[in-house]
Amino acid sequence: MDHRQLAKKLFLEGCNCSQAVFCAFCDLTGLERETALKISSGLGGGISRLRETCGAMSGMVMAASAIYGYSDVSDPSLKSEHYRLIQRLCKRFCDEAGSMRCAELLGLKGPSEPKSPKRTKEFYETRPCLGLVALAAGILDDYIAEQKND
Repeated sequence: MDHRQLAKKLFLEGCNCSQAVFCAFCDLTGLERETALKISSGLGGGISRLRETCGAMSGMVMAASAIYGYSDVSDPSLKSEHYRLIQRLCKRFCDEAGSMRCAELLGLKGPSEPKSPKRTKEFYETRPCLGLVALAAGILDDYIAEQKND
């Protein structure tokens, strides 16, 4: 199962969009699933249903940072290089999804109640989230494949 399929599976099992993408890459980040679930738990719904930055994209950024990020904070070139990568991934996400804002992607005006809706067949049919977690995971998978081919 590739990361795209795994992200979808995790979302359908109840993970929020950020958790689904971030946890799909535990095999590459080296994080335990429980730790990854906790770290990404507040980013679903555009940051805890505030409907800001898409949680699927946030999960992608966290996974890319865990895999390719820098830790030498004394070297500004590492930060610049990493930011270029993250901007590239996010631009592709925005180009393909149409936005990086959860509210825009869902056609909402702003924040939602913190209480999560019951996930039913109808819920999944009215939300683009399943496709967005697959998109985010796929974008990162594509980048990883490019790096292997270079």
